Amino acid sequence: MNDKPIDLRMWRQFAAVAQELHFGRAARKLHMTQPPLTQGIAQLEALLDVQLFERTKRSVRLSAGGAALLPPVLDLLARARALPATARAAADGEAGHLRLAFVSTIGYTLLPQWVRGFRARYPRVLLDLIEATGDVQADAFGRGDIDAGFVLHAPGFTPSDRASLLVASEPLTLALPAHHVLAQKLAAPTLQEALQLPLVIFPRRIAPSMHDAIFGLYHGAGAVPQVAQEANQMQTIVNLVSAGLGVAWVPHSVRQFQRSGVSYRDLRVQRKAARAASTRCETSLVWAGDNGNPVLARFVAFVRSQLPAAVELPAAAVI
Repeated sequence: MNDKPIDLRMWRQFAAVAQELHFGRAARKLHMTQPPLTQGIAQLEALLDVQLFERTKRSVRLSAGGAALLPPVLDLLARARALPATARAAADGEAGHLRLAFVSTIGYTLLPQWVRGFRARYPRVLLDLIEATGDVQADAFGRGDIDAGFVLHAPGFTPSDRASLLVASEPLTLALPAHHVLAQKLAAPTLQEALQLPLVIFPRRIAPSMHDAIFGLYHGAGAVPQVAQEANQMQTIVNLVSAGLGVAWVPHSVRQFQRSGVSYRDLRVQRKAARAASTRCETSLVWAGDNGNPVLARFVAFVRSQLPAAVELPAAAVI
């Protein structure tokens, strides 16, 4: 077999003759005269070192080699015809690849419905979902391993070196061991009662602004946090609360993580303390402003279109 590349023109000629089984009709279909078509098929057979057609004066039939070649050639030509549309779709962000990181808390509420909706609207986009804490996401951005990420932070504390879109704001709620006396009381716990208990919290490097906000809640009330245990993942923190190691301040949406042995309670506070007790957290979609991935622009626009009913989640209970 000759190693000379075979261009699409030859494959189109072969497909036309194979489908028409008549050189004259195939030539008309290709808008050419018959002699160059006959020469083109002969050249293709020489390149392949395979007879593609069995010819007589009255008929043209596919050989065994030609019959085996026809389906993949038709597939090749169909894919070649689709290339311009594929290129346009990729340039418009309707096809391509998006690497999206997320913190676990958004996985309880908004992310699943957004992923489902985005995939329904853009089925040709390959969406890679990567669960990662804020510090891991920061490293991944630095390496260029992700295009965007959902991060948890205190109000107004999005990364200054990235573009951002606020997607949710919600209060922190108290996760208590279900057997604890404060979980058993009919009345909601007070802030002072909550601040006396051992604390399970994430390390500061995971989400510095949220860590500082929680510690600020204690300091503002004249209390010192008694950190019993640190853990990276929200599920692990809730599991440690279930084991009785302490209490944890978690986003309101974490209530949907129904773990046996855990009770979620809002605080009973006076209005003068409401600002401190109703400490909120925010989730934002962040990305590098110079990221030119068209799929990212599509995703940001899609998420923005979903926001009117999503940004404000339930407020903290205040009496």
